[in-house]
Amino acid sequence: MARRNTRNSDATLSLTPMIDVMTVLLAVFMVSMPMLTSGIDLDLPKAGNSSMTGDDRALQISVDKAGRYFLGENQMPRDQVVAKAAAMRAENPKLTIMINGDKGAAYGAVMQMMGALKDAGFQQVGLRTQFEN
Repeated sequence: MARRNTRNSDATLSLTPMIDVMTVLLAVFMVSMPMLTSGIDLDLPKAGNSSMTGDDRALQISVDKAGRYFLGENQMPRDQVVAKAAAMRAENPKLTIMINGDKGAAYGAVMQMMGALKDAGFQQVGLRTQFEN
C-alpha cells in the first residue's frame, strides 16, 4: 500500500492582524504623547546644581500660580488628573510622574497633588526644578 503525502501547502502569513495591532498602538501613542509634554508657562524654583530636571519620558503634571492643575496643556481638576494618570499607569506600570510647580504656586496645592498621587498608588513621583545659575 502506497502512502500519500497529504501536507497542506497553504502556509501564508496574514498581515491583517499585525496591521490592526500597529494601528491601535499608533492611536494610543498619538493620544498619550501630548499629555507627556508640558506646554504651560511656569517659573520653576531654582534648587542648586544637582536639581531634579525631570525625565522627558515622565508624565508631566503642572501646578500654576493660581493653583490650577494641568495634565500636559489641558487644565482639569485634581481628581481627574489622578484618574487619567492611573489609566495611563494601566498601560505602563513603571510610569514616572514629575510635578512642575510654579515657584509662585501655593505649597499646599503642590502637596495636595503629590498626596493624591501617592494615595492612588504612584511610587515614582518627583518635583521638577531648574538649575541655579
